[in-house]
Amino acid sequence: MNTFLIIIFVLAYAAIALEHPFKVNKSAPALIGAGLLWTIYAGFTGHVTEQLNETLSSIAQIVFFLMGAMTIVEVVDAHDGFDVITDKIKTKKMTTLLWFIGLVTFFLSAVLDNLTTTIVMLSVCRKLLGQREDRLFFAGIIVIAANAGGAWSPIGDVTTTMLWIGGQITALALIKGLFIPSLINMVTPLAVVSYLYRGKPIVSPDKMENISDKYETTPFERSFMFFAGIGLLCAVPMFKTLTHLPPFMGILFALGILWLAGELIHSKKDDAQKQYLTLGAALQRIDMSSLVFFIGILLAVATLEHSHILASLAQWLDKAVGNQAIIVSIFGLASAIVDNVPLVAASMGMYSLSQFPTDSFLWEFLAYAAGTGGSILIIGSAAGVAAMGIEKIEFFWYVRKISLLAFIGYVGGAASYILLSHT
Repeated sequence: MNTFLIIIFVLAYAAIALEHPFKVNKSAPALIGAGLLWTIYAGFTGHVTEQLNETLSSIAQIVFFLMGAMTIVEVVDAHDGFDVITDKIKTKKMTTLLWFIGLVTFFLSAVLDNLTTTIVMLSVCRKLLGQREDRLFFAGIIVIAANAGGAWSPIGDVTTTMLWIGGQITALALIKGLFIPSLINMVTPLAVVSYLYRGKPIVSPDKMENISDKYETTPFERSFMFFAGIGLLCAVPMFKTLTHLPPFMGILFALGILWLAGELIHSKKDDAQKQYLTLGAALQRIDMSSLVFFIGILLAVATLEHSHILASLAQWLDKAVGNQAIIVSIFGLASAIVDNVPLVAASMGMYSLSQFPTDSFLWEFLAYAAGTGGSILIIGSAAGVAAMGIEKIEFFWYVRKISLLAFIGYVGGAASYILLSHT
C-alpha cells in the first residue's frame, strides 16, 4: 500500500510543479491526488472515517482562517486602506523598499502569523510596485521573511504553536534561542537581492488601474478600515491565548466585527455606492482556487501521515544518521516538499519529553528547521501557497529565482543556531 501511496503522491506533486507547461491549474492534480490517495488508503485499511474526519477538521480550521484573513485584507484594500502606509513611503530606491518590506514582514509575522502577514504585505507591495517581475521578487522575500519571523515566536507559525502547546518549548526560551538564527535566515537572502537591485528605481503602478477609484471613500473611511482591519488581525493571537479557542474562531469573530463596522459606516450610502466596499463583495473577490488547492494538498499529505510513512522515514533517519543536528536539518529540508505540520507531529511522537526535556536542542532546532525550511519551495509553507495563489507565481520560477536564496538563508541560520547553542 505504501508504495502505491508514495508513487501517486510523487506524480501529483510533479503535476503541481509542472502546472505552467501542462497548462492545468494546480488545484486539479492536488484534488485528484487527494482523491486517489484516500481511495487506496481506504481500500487497504477498511474504515477511515474517523481519520478523515480528524484530517478534515484540521484542514477546515486552516481554510476558514485563510478565508477570513484574505477577506479582511481585501476589504481594507477596497477602501484604499493600505494607502495609509504607502503614502508615507517616499523612497524611490528599490533596495531601501526591499529592506523596509523585509523587516516589517519579519517582525509582523511574529505578532500575527506567517500566513496572515504574507497576505497583508503582498497587498502593500501591489500598491507600491508596478512591474510584475519586481512584485514576484518581493513576494519571494516576503515568504522567506514571514516564515523566518514566525519561527522565533510561539504564535508565529503553526508548528511553533504545536511545540509550545505540547510543552516541548517555552515562549521566552524560543525567542532567546531562535531570534538571531531567524534574523540571519531573513537577512542573508535579503542582502543578495539588494545587491541585484542596487541602483534600480521603483516603478509605481498606474493609479488609473485601481477599480476602487470609481467608489468614493473618505480619508476617515480609509484610515478607519485600515487600523480596524490590522488591529483585529493582531488581536487574533491574543484572542487565542485568552480563550484557548482555535485561531479560526478569532478570525471569524474579527470578520463579523469588521463587517458590522463597514455596514454602519456606509449605512447612508445607496446600494450602488457601497456595493464594492462591503465584505460580501470582498468575499466574492478572494482567490477560491488557491483555497481549493490548499485543501487538496493538505488532504494528500494527510494520507502519508496516517499511513505512518512520515513516521517510518523519521525512524529510519534516526537509525541511519544518528546525529540529531543532521536529522533535524533534513526534516527542515523535507518540509519544503511536504507540509511541516505532519513532520513536526511525527517528530513529537517519535521523541519523548523524558528523553529530550523542554527547551532542549532538538525541540528548538526543530522549530527553526520546520518553520524556515518550507521557504525553499513555494508549496513548502502556507505563506508560500498563499503567495503562489495571490501573485500567480509559477513553481519553477520560484525554484530558479528564490529557492537558492532561501536555502542559503536556511543553512546560515541553522549554522548560527548550532554554533550559539554549543557556545
